[in-house]
Amino acid sequence: MPTTTLLVRRDQLATTRLRTQEDSPLKPGEVRVRIDAFAFTSNNITYAAFGDAMGYWQFYPSGEEGWGQIPVWGFGSVSQSLHPGVAVGERLYGYWPMASSAVLAPDRLSALRFADGAPHRAELAAVYNQYFRCASDPLYTADTEATQALLRPLFITSWLIDDFLEDNDFFGIRSQGAPGVVLLSSASSKTAYGTAFLLHQRPGVEVVGLTSAANKAFCESLGCYHRVLTYEGLDQIAADALCVYVDFAGNGELRRAIHTRFANLRYSSSIGGTHVEQLAASGSGKGLPGPRATLFFAPAQIKKRTAEWGADVFGQRMAAAWRAFIARVEGDAGAQSPWLTVTQHRGDAAVQAAYAQVLSGRGDPRIGHMLSLAPGATAG
Repeated sequence: MPTTTLLVRRDQLATTRLRTQEDSPLKPGEVRVRIDAFAFTSNNITYAAFGDAMGYWQFYPSGEEGWGQIPVWGFGSVSQSLHPGVAVGERLYGYWPMASSAVLAPDRLSALRFADGAPHRAELAAVYNQYFRCASDPLYTADTEATQALLRPLFITSWLIDDFLEDNDFFGIRSQGAPGVVLLSSASSKTAYGTAFLLHQRPGVEVVGLTSAANKAFCESLGCYHRVLTYEGLDQIAADALCVYVDFAGNGELRRAIHTRFANLRYSSSIGGTHVEQLAASGSGKGLPGPRATLFFAPAQIKKRTAEWGADVFGQRMAAAWRAFIARVEGDAGAQSPWLTVTQHRGDAAVQAAYAQVLSGRGDPRIGHMLSLAPGATAG
């Protein structure tokens, strides 16, 4: 059966094309997975924007010079298996190409998960090589697959950012009487509001979301920011405030404005780039006043905490936070409105259109996009 793949120009992300190829026969120990549905968010744009610097293009090489496959999170079902430990029909959650199917080489199997043992992934971050077996995954529920695909990888990053700041005592911004300020750009993005949800529970900090005028009301409706300001409203925060900056936007002009205004900026962290046109200007923050902008790499904090706490405690703490977050995101009958509404996009044209919409940065921040190139695929 042929596999359809969405290819992206690595140096011009707005340029895409679809490629359909006949599947090659499996080798012993491999499985073929039909990718039923995957989430596509601004986080995936970050994977593409930092694809060369952070190795994201290497997970699923396109085999064509200048073209890449953006990794995505979602669910698939094993359609063929030449591995004795993985059965046809098994449901998996993990890191896929934007395609209708993928081939994995399961390794280090446990009841909960396995790793892809493909040689080209051996030196890549282990967190992206894990595939969770839904039958035994404690975070899995069949009726919330879309919410999991959209928010689970983003929330893990959010949780690690919150933990990293607490682990570093918020770089001293809570040491005086007034609450220290944590500035979050791109406040309407899912990773940002997941971070705000967690930070809002920390004593001694004021969580300030920065966003466009168009998204200000949405961010305020979430209730997880103490204040929401437009990007032009930095002057509403005292210039001598003790603060840290968590940059989800990759907007170089905004970063310069923050570094210039706040003399007591104690830490500046870059998480990703949703403003693709600003990435060239954002750079590493060289030449700016204050602390150098530091790229936050989630796998490093995972490695640190699993070494300190053990894998079981790490998983338990993250799972507890995840359940609390999902309960709020999905709302409840009558009392709280949901933060997220899922929209499905199936088929070649629909997937390309959804990709272009997310890349443009336009659209309703309350909408979560689930995509599928697999014929006859289903998603929860």
